[in-house]
Amino acid sequence: MIVLQVNQVTKSFNGEDILTNVKLEVQDRDRVALVGRNGAGKSTLLKIIAGEISYDTGEIVMPKNIRLGYLEQHAGLESKLTIWEEMKTIFAHLIESEKELRSLEMQMADPAIYENTEAYTRVAEAYDELQLAFKEAGGYRFESDMRSILHGMQFFPVDYDLPVQALSGGQKTRLALAKMLLSKPDLLILDEPTNHLDIATLSFLENYLKNYSGAVLIVSHDRYFLDQVVNFVYEVSRHNVSRYVGNYSAYLTQKAKNYEQDKKTFEKQQEEKAKLEDFVNRNLARASTTGMAQSRRKIIERTDWMDSPDGDEKSAKFGFDIDRPSGNDVLRLDDVSIGYPEKKISSNISFFVYKQDRIALVGPNGVGKSTLLKTIMKQLNTINGVIQYGTNVQFGYYDQEQAALSGNKTVLQELWDEWPLLNEKDVRSVLGRFLFTGDDVQKTVSNLSGGEKARVALAKLMLLKANTLILDEPTNHLDLDSKEVLENALLDFPGTILFVSHDRYFINRIATKVIELSNDDAALFLGDYDYYLEKKEELEELALENAVTEKTVVVKTSTSTIDKEAKKKERQLNRQLEELESQISIVDADIASIEEKLCDPIIFQDHEAVQKLQQELDALKEKQDDLSSEWLELQEQLEEIAQN
Repeated sequence: MIVLQVNQVTKSFNGEDILTNVKLEVQDRDRVALVGRNGAGKSTLLKIIAGEISYDTGEIVMPKNIRLGYLEQHAGLESKLTIWEEMKTIFAHLIESEKELRSLEMQMADPAIYENTEAYTRVAEAYDELQLAFKEAGGYRFESDMRSILHGMQFFPVDYDLPVQALSGGQKTRLALAKMLLSKPDLLILDEPTNHLDIATLSFLENYLKNYSGAVLIVSHDRYFLDQVVNFVYEVSRHNVSRYVGNYSAYLTQKAKNYEQDKKTFEKQQEEKAKLEDFVNRNLARASTTGMAQSRRKIIERTDWMDSPDGDEKSAKFGFDIDRPSGNDVLRLDDVSIGYPEKKISSNISFFVYKQDRIALVGPNGVGKSTLLKTIMKQLNTINGVIQYGTNVQFGYYDQEQAALSGNKTVLQELWDEWPLLNEKDVRSVLGRFLFTGDDVQKTVSNLSGGEKARVALAKLMLLKANTLILDEPTNHLDLDSKEVLENALLDFPGTILFVSHDRYFINRIATKVIELSNDDAALFLGDYDYYLEKKEELEELALENAVTEKTVVVKTSTSTIDKEAKKKERQLNRQLEELESQISIVDADIASIEEKLCDPIIFQDHEAVQKLQQELDALKEKQDDLSSEWLELQEQLEEIAQN
């Protein structure tokens, strides 16, 4: 079934075309990606589809019964409720139905109604009808769904009573996404849902969307995410939209083939056009051939000549050189603890960095990845341990917060003030390679977009000619084309790279080693991101089977007895949690079974059977509450271990 059709939609702002005759189709259970450069019109198209803004011509067609959910970029929840209360607002109709069911159960147990056959039958039928609707609407599982979604989005039971307004901006964005997922619209529209999610949350979101019962339309710059989730790609380019079948990698392959075909067709057409123009130029003035020349000129005018496949879209062009190489040993961290005077974030960090290493630092949000980079750059002091620096190591640091960029300077001044010996022509030439041309160089830094600031920071990094690059989320704010240019520049870089990124596609292309940072150690994996995932899965399987207790493929930094005891306690708690979750599932199933039996007309007529089943149901619900309380206590203990 088609859930969305966009037919010949055109949109312009201030006389400038943004989208022209756009066609797009989404069918039930499709996973569709919109890709394209920053400013191409992707978010504009989503807002048009969602009814947020108008369009000039064309039509948007959706069946009347389709529920549409739209989460725009940087959207966050604003509410005076707690997290749990806010999530429950989605299920207000089910909560009300549950109250009605309890009321009908009390009526059926009332002797006055039970002894009145007509009244009892009327109430029982109403109960049967309501319970069936309640069950089909997910009434017996909505709280379980809430816990599952909140846990996947990194909200744990200890957080449920927090007021929404007390959350950070990033947490509010994650909560808004969790609420949208819980509402389960028929067409789910997400604009950059992966921004600021850590890898664990990204993995949860991928798996959720793969199994989503409706259709999904996504704008995202996360290529790994798109590869895992989507089966159609629409590229927004030069005001138009082109459709590709398959995931992001399939789109790239097909686009490359189309480009080669279009290039050959374009070159052939240009040859034909040049011959016609040459004939016209040579023969138009001659009386004997002017008729033929005029005929060919009409052919030129009437022919719909193909535009160049290269178009007018420019790409940044840059690379990273070094002044002089470093020694073979670049960095050594020995039992380092990082954080701030009032709070230690991570400890027992030990690893080596050698010349020409490409190392990715990964781990959950808040574990200290950016803090570690700042500590290496001596912007923060170590709490414990030693960092040793190798011979001739020259650092180039890319800060994801762009804190080093001066807000009141122009783009030209930003570079020229740091390299005053360069003449203006050379500075403009460098900026031109990063797509700052003409009057663009006079823009004030504070007025730049995130992508433009990123390009300024990369231009400064290129001029440093450092032999060791320390990069904190270098692909944030970059569009897909700019990411590819950066990746190619780093692949050709002859020095050493240590970087933090949530972009798993980027990690796969660049990294030769992965270091997983946790609160109490660092683990080294010799390979790219996919290799890291494979090894992690192997280790988890071995740990579950109790066959191996030592991670043989990683360098473990913690040897203290306290840490070992904490790890042992954590494993015990996790096993107890798994057992409890299994028991809760069984109890939930038993409750659902009894509630179904209570709907059976035959059982309705047996007052003793109803009372017995009701007693069993009350006992099971009491057990459910006890198990849930125990589950929460175990979660709190795990949180305490994680914080110590």
